[in-house]
Amino acid sequence: MTGSTDRRTSRRRFLRSSATAAFGSALAGPAGWPAVLAGPVSTQTLRVGLIGCGGRGAGAAANALRAEANVQLTAMADLFEGPMQTSLALLRKQLPDQVRVERERCFLGFDAYQRLIDSGVDVVLLTTPPAFRPEHLRAAVQAGKHAFVEITAGIDGPGVRSVLESSEAARQKQLSIVSGFCWRYDHALRAAHQQIRSGAIGAVRTVYSTYLRGSLSHKHPGPRPPGMGDVEWQIRDWYDHLWLSGDLTILLSGGHSVDKMSWWLDDVMPVKAVATGSRVFPAEGNTFDNGFVAYEYAGGIRGFLACRSQSGCYNENADYVIGSEGTCTIGRGRAPVIQGKNEWRYTGVQNNKYQTQHDELFAAIRSGRPLNDGPRMARSTLMAILGRMAAYTGQEVTWDQALHSRQSLVPDQLDWNTRLEPIPLAMPGITRLSPESP
Repeated sequence: MTGSTDRRTSRRRFLRSSATAAFGSALAGPAGWPAVLAGPVSTQTLRVGLIGCGGRGAGAAANALRAEANVQLTAMADLFEGPMQTSLALLRKQLPDQVRVERERCFLGFDAYQRLIDSGVDVVLLTTPPAFRPEHLRAAVQAGKHAFVEITAGIDGPGVRSVLESSEAARQKQLSIVSGFCWRYDHALRAAHQQIRSGAIGAVRTVYSTYLRGSLSHKHPGPRPPGMGDVEWQIRDWYDHLWLSGDLTILLSGGHSVDKMSWWLDDVMPVKAVATGSRVFPAEGNTFDNGFVAYEYAGGIRGFLACRSQSGCYNENADYVIGSEGTCTIGRGRAPVIQGKNEWRYTGVQNNKYQTQHDELFAAIRSGRPLNDGPRMARSTLMAILGRMAAYTGQEVTWDQALHSRQSLVPDQLDWNTRLEPIPLAMPGITRLSPESP
């Protein structure tokens, strides 16, 4: 914890300033934000800062540096010294010529993200637990930084509305935002999407998506070390705590699946959802390890999400897009296939979607033609939140209820001494929608 600071943060006060306009409306940029527009950057070295230095952060940093030779990692920020130094050592070993992080640019503490943003970087990589994503993105855009934003974009309605506002501000300032919803950067899936949209399976009637994987619980296994406070303990084991992950299974894993579901349906959003879910295996936290969500769209189209995070079970990450003239199956084998009236199989190049995300981000920055995934990133995040709300309560929940919810899951004040008793695990049929929901 050396060098950490205990700056108090008021997320609720921060989020109250966010726009509450619905998706698709023209959000006004926040008053007082700098209006300097980004332009093409042809030759200068692009300086990258990493906020959140765990394994996913280190992977994103390596992808950013491999996007082109004229990119350097110059700053890192985290709450904890250990993950930062581990990731820094790994990156120095992999890409020694592009890692230029001096000791004074290793920032620790709750305000580390802001000190990194103020250190002179051009691009930020946001890879902390998603509870912090809206605040970090807002600060980055306000400072005129391009951003890679790992999923999810937030964990509740106020956070999503904040991300919408930041995305609109980024558009006005000609900044690029690339989302960690990585499947849209997969060449095979892009080809499948083109087939679906061109009518190869007729009118889409139903989408069934699965994300069935092993357990992700207990990032910090074992009993809590003596003297470790509530906040540190929960952040170190953030998968299992609702206020940090938003939900281990329906949001973190299922978020990828609902983003693809939206893609197959031309990013039309559902009108409501019903769901089931529970936690079968015990854990200290309060997130589910399984869920099934049924989304209903205008016109009667249905989308179904099956997700599970339990070890020793059948695993699958697939999509079945069922149309009036055929079915496109994605994820059962290396190549998407269509069975039906218009048979098809992808035979093109297989790419590394994680690398392509960063290749396209830096190409957009260089060209001065911004790439902004922000609005769809927010929509897909809210779609997963809608599913979680339905599963946790056992009730039918509408899109508007999720979008306009005023419930903030993240504690209002955070420092290392905050007493933070986890809320009880949700019990469908007993747990109610927050009274702050419309």
